[in-house]
Amino acid sequence: MPVVIAVAVPHPPLIVPGVGHGREREIQATVDAYREAARRIAELEPQTIVVSSPHTAMYLDYLHIAPGHGASGTFAQFGDAADGSSVTYDEELVAELCRLARESDLSAGTAGEREHSLDWGVLVPLHFIQAAYDELRASGREPAPYRVVRMGISGLGPLEHYRMGQLVQRAAASLVRCVAYVASGDLSHKLATDGPYGYSPDGPVFDELACRALGTGAFLDLLTADPGLCERAAECGLRSFQIMAGALDRTPVTSELLSYEGPFGVGYGVAVIAPAGPEGSDAGRDFAAAYEACHTRDMSRRRAEEDPYVRLARASLEHRVLTGERLRDLPGDVPPELLSRRAGAFVSIKKNGQLRGCIGTIEPARASLAEEIVSNAVSAGCHDPRFSPVRPDELPELVYDVDVLGEPEPVSGPEQLDPHRFGVIVSASRGRRGLLLPDLDGVDTVDEQLRIAARKGGISLEEPSVRLERFVVERHE
Repeated sequence: MPVVIAVAVPHPPLIVPGVGHGREREIQATVDAYREAARRIAELEPQTIVVSSPHTAMYLDYLHIAPGHGASGTFAQFGDAADGSSVTYDEELVAELCRLARESDLSAGTAGEREHSLDWGVLVPLHFIQAAYDELRASGREPAPYRVVRMGISGLGPLEHYRMGQLVQRAAASLVRCVAYVASGDLSHKLATDGPYGYSPDGPVFDELACRALGTGAFLDLLTADPGLCERAAECGLRSFQIMAGALDRTPVTSELLSYEGPFGVGYGVAVIAPAGPEGSDAGRDFAAAYEACHTRDMSRRRAEEDPYVRLARASLEHRVLTGERLRDLPGDVPPELLSRRAGAFVSIKKNGQLRGCIGTIEPARASLAEEIVSNAVSAGCHDPRFSPVRPDELPELVYDVDVLGEPEPVSGPEQLDPHRFGVIVSASRGRRGLLLPDLDGVDTVDEQLRIAARKGGISLEEPSVRLERFVVERHE
């Protein structure tokens, strides 16, 4: 059995005594569960430990696997330079993963390493695993050494992360490796108003979903979690858990949630998942196929429920991408008010819950709102400088929002703003302007809204010339 155990673990540096200086006792249940999970790994003496970490190099459309012979790292950035790890990489397994990724057309590999040193998403699990190995040695048993594969997460969708896990499973089988999988990741970062990230009611909801899935082995829930909910909860580990689920593809398992705590406003869950039968023997746990079926139904439902504003945006971009030409003949169901009305409008495009493009006009620039939407949809999909142009194969996966802007009105200060009700425009000298739409996932405070809008305009909020305006939107989705 290639993957002999998988664990989902958090990575708060303060859980390490040299960093926490006693505060680690405030999450003693997590410490105890971590030790137990590490003990179970050490007992199995895996040849390779594969660790996925949200703090390893992350790219929008690429899953990074750390290259080289090995790496080391310490907790120096957290005040503890004496504690750390040094590991040897399993270069053969890395090469096999890269070969399988190329063969299966998955965007993954060893290119683009930004930081060679081990990140804390890897260091924290290794701290406990090394301690468990030391305990084995103290008992008179000399465990075989292990090597490590370290990978990051990406902006790709749930299915691509699951497929990455499937490649871990296949590579381990191909090389006859005994592998332990460590999915490093915290849960929600928004569990308490006095926590470092504040509170969102979606934080506890996400943590309940994740803990239930990890504790029961219901991994489909990890793949189908609502992206908006995840964004509002400021989760950390979901995509790491999705890779882990793929590493146990079609394998019967026993799952156990050893602990869950959130005393610092961040959710910490520890779970152990063990194979309970041969790899690939349980067709009912083919979560890739199950996800694709759910996703297809969801996208069909979304298309069926789109209103005329959104259908026009979609038709415009699809026509441009597929033909290279501007949409000139408007669909027959365009409402009369779109032809007679003038207004500024923003078109936002998402893929897999991640922004794929957003362009708009604060004031009307075209003869009608219909033309405004047609033009801005093409700009969002083809000319947003933050993204490459939309490809034809992406079109079925795109989700559109159309925001029609009301007339901006000046405000005297932040106390007149509300990020859930009003959009904001920050203006300064030399014609600089930054705009942020209202009611965006993950933007919960006026300070966040102003900071993002100012940054988009290249403006410092400390400048004496700063002016604020607010506006309402008519949202179509």
